[in-house]
Amino acid sequence: MTVEKTSVMGPYGAASRDIQHQRDTVASHINRANEALWHLNKAIHLHPELCFEEVFAHATLTAFLKSQGFQVQCHAYGLNTAFMAETGHGGRLVIICAEYDALPGIGHGCGHNLIATSSVAAFVGASKTLLELGIAGRVRILGTPAEEGGGGKIKLINAAAFAEDVAAAIMCHPIPLEQIKDGWSGTAGFRTVASRRFKVEFHGKNAHAGQEPWNGVNALDAAVGAYTTTSMLRQQVRPDERIQAIIEHGGTASNIIPDYTRMSWGLRGPSIMHVDALADRVKACIQSAATATGCSVTHQEEPPYMELRVNDALCNEYITEMAALGENVLYMDDKPSSAGTDMGQYAPRAHSHQLKDQYRHFADWLIVGNVSHAVPSFHGMFGIPTPPGVPMHHREFTTASATDAAHKAAIRAGMGLAMLAIRVLSDTELAARGKNDFETV
Repeated sequence: MTVEKTSVMGPYGAASRDIQHQRDTVASHINRANEALWHLNKAIHLHPELCFEEVFAHATLTAFLKSQGFQVQCHAYGLNTAFMAETGHGGRLVIICAEYDALPGIGHGCGHNLIATSSVAAFVGASKTLLELGIAGRVRILGTPAEEGGGGKIKLINAAAFAEDVAAAIMCHPIPLEQIKDGWSGTAGFRTVASRRFKVEFHGKNAHAGQEPWNGVNALDAAVGAYTTTSMLRQQVRPDERIQAIIEHGGTASNIIPDYTRMSWGLRGPSIMHVDALADRVKACIQSAATATGCSVTHQEEPPYMELRVNDALCNEYITEMAALGENVLYMDDKPSSAGTDMGQYAPRAHSHQLKDQYRHFADWLIVGNVSHAVPSFHGMFGIPTPPGVPMHHREFTTASATDAAHKAAIRAGMGLAMLAIRVLSDTELAARGKNDFETV
């Protein structure tokens, strides 16, 4: 499956010819690797793994990179399922992030097999073009586990994976094509909400449900009470806020008063400040349920994900490169997505001290905090065909993410990412504009 090259010369003479030569070189290297990338894509899709358990994906991705002639650092930065490879020398540094974890029960219902494919394709294309054309700079692929909970990129940031002077951190994510405005095949400026996740455990007292239920302290009642009161709270929250909860453990037998239950919670809102205020309200409902039933309650927090920062310079360059491939990419949708990602988590610098105090219970939290708030970043979206009405995190999206059409979209996005990396490395003015956008948002 070869992705066609489109010649876009423009009015700038030799400079345009140089850019077109870069495009042709990127496309040639990615097309040469495309069959192997297809097998890579299918293998990861057929072996879905949850956060921090991506052993097969780690082995498959690192083996592919080694087969392409790259030196790979496995188990990078102290994380068993992270990896890193880098090419080039001198100049600026661009990091291409690759995700590959899946969802419980439905596999790659968020299409992270396609993210891995597009990111690896981008690294192959950019790296080999960098070396062939003698462009100064470095391209690094960073395997980032545990995006679907666990905040793998947070751990990588705290392990100094983004500590250097990074010119750009880039990646792309699949989305149902019908969710993009008619006539557009992707979105450059993907905006997300902030989110928080936490576990809640209620502790009560066992008793025989038939013989002496009055001697029990019912932890299931506490969980149901928490769920019910927050369901009523939903009527009083903002339209752009979300409260999500499930009961993960509700007891062991119907004739035993449960002494232990566990719930998983997710909160979303337009900013981390909104989410924190919502969390206070939700936790008041949880505490009231514990008090009403006589249970004790404990909380286990995950690091929050902050909203993504959109970088104008990087978005517009990606749009230009995708147009050269015949793709019509929208700059930004009218409304932010209700999704969250660890590509954009935590702490705008203006609030870093307050947030550090607020989140001091996260042992691995550092002020550097997140990707799009730590370095200039690009997180685009590419559309893949799905049946009508199918969203992400759905079994039919899992199926759609394994199709030939989805793979072709991922490869085209990978070409756009590769050229974005090359342009940031070779164009000092673009790199400066990307840094300025990052510093002034």
